[in-house]
Amino acid sequence: MRSIQSELVKDKVKELFIEANYVIEDEVLNELKKAYKNEENERAKFVLKTIIENDELAINERIPICQDTGMSVVFVEIGEEVKISGDTLEKTINKGVRDAYNEGYLRKSVVDDPLFKRINTNDNTPAVVHIEIVKGDKIKLTVVPKGFGSENMSAIKMMKPADGVNGVKKFVLETVKQAGSNPCPPIIIGIGIGGTFEKAALISKKALTRNIKSNNSNKDYKKLEEELLEEVNMLDIGPAGLGGKTTCLGVNIEYFPTHIASLPVAVNICCHAYRHKKTII
Repeated sequence: MRSIQSELVKDKVKELFIEANYVIEDEVLNELKKAYKNEENERAKFVLKTIIENDELAINERIPICQDTGMSVVFVEIGEEVKISGDTLEKTINKGVRDAYNEGYLRKSVVDDPLFKRINTNDNTPAVVHIEIVKGDKIKLTVVPKGFGSENMSAIKMMKPADGVNGVKKFVLETVKQAGSNPCPPIIIGIGIGGTFEKAALISKKALTRNIKSNNSNKDYKKLEEELLEEVNMLDIGPAGLGGKTTCLGVNIEYFPTHIASLPVAVNICCHAYRHKKTII
């Protein structure tokens, strides 16, 4: 059994959230630069150029990429041979989030009561924490500061098995069209297929922690990712919704076994500020 001090976990969570808000992933910046070179619409090129300059400024000046520094989502894979010494894991994670948003000068965007009083918690907690027990004696942390301009455009649908691939495509394209400029395109799309109502949503979120140039290992889902990326980019929504062929930078699909009577599909949209960081303790 390996003992890991909760203070170490807290510090790692803090570091990851600050870095995620300040430093865009290389693969995203490279895709934005590639899109700028390939884009033909002048308004789209201007928007892409501005996004690239903003991302580089954030890196160099150590400031947030976006004013919406997101709601804190944390995926934890904890080895069955690990014992957390000190505070409980969720309390530890929330301490790390609190420190990150205070010390990193990140906007606090969480309200305690979602419907009636809606009073800001003033530290961006509580985080949304997903814990998975795995083999080994390590902890893998993946943090996602999820902005809500894009989160609000996400959708889930309990489809019929007979809807098939074409039905899934139609739902995804309709969701993106309805979103329009609201999620700050170019976007990245996480799609969860299968499981139950909540499992589809969960794996669609987890899909947004993958490299945007990665593909599902299943050749059928890989093909669907590629087809959807092409079809979404034919919608002419474009950067900031001003037209062009760069509506989407990547489509990531995750799937899970489901009931014979259903085909759950969740579409989780992320803006061009594709923020996530990972570490292993």
